[in-house]
Amino acid sequence: MATRAAGKTAKKTSVAIDQVAWDRIRPTSVILVSGPEQFLADRAVRQLRDQLVAEDPSLEVNDLEADHYQPGELISLASPSLFAEPRLIRVSNVEKCTDAFLAEAIRYLESPAEDTYVVLRHGGGVRGKKLLDAIRAAQGRALEVVCAELKKDTEKLDFAKAEFSSERRRVTPGALRALVTAFNDDLAELASACQQLISDAAAEITESTVEKYYAGRVETNAFKVADAAIAGQQGEALVLLRHALSSGADPVPIVAAFASKMRTMAKLQGASGGSGQLASRFGLAPWQVERAQRDLRGWTEEGLGRCIEILAETDAAVKGAQRDAVYALERMVTVIATRGGPRR
Repeated sequence: MATRAAGKTAKKTSVAIDQVAWDRIRPTSVILVSGPEQFLADRAVRQLRDQLVAEDPSLEVNDLEADHYQPGELISLASPSLFAEPRLIRVSNVEKCTDAFLAEAIRYLESPAEDTYVVLRHGGGVRGKKLLDAIRAAQGRALEVVCAELKKDTEKLDFAKAEFSSERRRVTPGALRALVTAFNDDLAELASACQQLISDAAAEITESTVEKYYAGRVETNAFKVADAAIAGQQGEALVLLRHALSSGADPVPIVAAFASKMRTMAKLQGASGGSGQLASRFGLAPWQVERAQRDLRGWTEEGLGRCIEILAETDAAVKGAQRDAVYALERMVTVIATRGGPRR
């Protein structure tokens, strides 16, 4: 995904250097690691360090903070050492850089030191644009590693799938969906969960494996409650709700889980077309479209509208508008499980 986005950017701004995804980083004199996704940026830089150490274990590593930069630091670190070992200079906070760093980095780019790799981390914003433009024009001397934020579930599913593929581990689509659902808000936690399963789980990793390891995740419990209620299983949904609350689940994420599923249903209400076409139109994964279409069976537009109203009321209730958040949640589950309640 990042590579395709980078290609579009290159076409618009006539970028002369290669722009690659985080997992395609390679050694070159100057490497710009751009984009807001810090976890991917950290992993890319770590991957580069590992590559360089594999080539020469005597690699010297130094860190600079561009927002606290003192004149002369970059040139001093890049100067040839007595034993001529290769150097990796990691520079953080370039989006907040001092004027001194900006001037010296642009000057350094004109004649980079031999056997030295300077990695510049820029998280976004306009500060340092002159330097970014200079790097992107430095053909043959620089590389840009694009660490775009993974916003769509499809992107997170691809990320999780790649985690298992890189270790040649088999994982079912259901297990991937369960992981992304459980760790949707934190890419670092999603990666950690994948690595734990790779290390500990035997044979094929299935949805049951994920359930065994991460049954306590609030998000997983919340979506189970939502699934039961939307399917019309009122008793089951209420039992799951009480179990989730007794296990320490917070009411706010539970409402958020319902809202996520109901929003998808509302988007697809009355929409026609294949799952791939609808997924592209609404920014969803095909499996999300198919699941929402199944969920919509037996629902009326009026009932869906009523449930969305109840969701808004419950969201306010669990955030302090009412004293009894549990009552508000149980009322919401009941209304949704009965497809919007009695006709008014």
